Amino acid sequence: MSSFSKIGRRTFLAGAAAALSAGASQTDAAGVWDDVPIIDAHIHLFDGTRPQGAPYVGSPAYAAISKVSLPSGYRPLARPAGIVGAVVVETSPWIEDNLWLLETAQSDPMIVAVSGYLDPFKADFGEYLDRFRKNRLYRAIRYSRFYTDDGGRIALAPAAIDNMRRLAAADLALDTANPSMGLLRANALLAEAVPDLRVIVDHLPSFDPTPDNQAAYDAVIRDLAALPNVFVKLSQVYHRRRDHQIITEFAQLRERLDNLFAAFGEDRLMFGSDYPNSYGTATIAETVALMRRFYAGKSRTAAEKYFWRNAARVYKWTRRAPDQPMPG
Repeated sequence: MSSFSKIGRRTFLAGAAAALSAGASQTDAAGVWDDVPIIDAHIHLFDGTRPQGAPYVGSPAYAAISKVSLPSGYRPLARPAGIVGAVVVETSPWIEDNLWLLETAQSDPMIVAVSGYLDPFKADFGEYLDRFRKNRLYRAIRYSRFYTDDGGRIALAPAAIDNMRRLAAADLALDTANPSMGLLRANALLAEAVPDLRVIVDHLPSFDPTPDNQAAYDAVIRDLAALPNVFVKLSQVYHRRRDHQIITEFAQLRERLDNLFAAFGEDRLMFGSDYPNSYGTATIAETVALMRRFYAGKSRTAAEKYFWRNAARVYKWTRRAPDQPMPG
């Protein structure tokens, strides 16, 4: 992978400035594209009150008030913000919870796709992949430990990559989280090694480069942007930094969003609320308002791609309700 030279960094930042300038001719008022429907490409469901419990029940702030996250609780918060459907992303390494997610999703048309959990190091990966993909809602898995890190030297694990090729052959996507320098480099290696696999970088705005790794971060963003099968969720834009502070000033948030928009373009970015992990950081309404404000200076086409069209192309989700947009 190439590193960012000074010239490359200037070019990257100039691209971000150009993107900002291009949008300046349109109004920057929040709410310009309020009528664009939203498919939330990243929510979590779980039920810690089941007899077997659940291995994860949300962020500490959410777990303090509830151990349950179901569509019935998500819908009344999401629909007033313009969200008409959602992609559920796994929170459990238990193989049986793939079925629980599918059954829970099947019972509510608000859910248009499931990103489950399968371990590509397991010999039964292919068996379970073939089983779960028969359900039209099963459209991806989330897995991030498909590489080794030897003192900063990142390498793909061959045993896992063979199964990633099976995932691509099944026309399913791969979610990866949470972003780190190692995972970002590994994502680039994976996208090169399996060019038919749609690789999704979750929560990229939440990664805060330090002065020590800023150049390395710029380099890996450039590498990822050069790979057409890499997609990015502009999610966790509001997030707690290392100092536990949450930046809420739009100008500061916009700078990072502008850079990522300049790098990946309008065809490879998706919306995600990260509900209910976002509890205590930002409400769904606040997250939607922030991103509507960011896209207000861009074309309607760009806004539609971000809020639902790109997720339809990446996840190939299923339309299940009349108010959901028609994929394709």
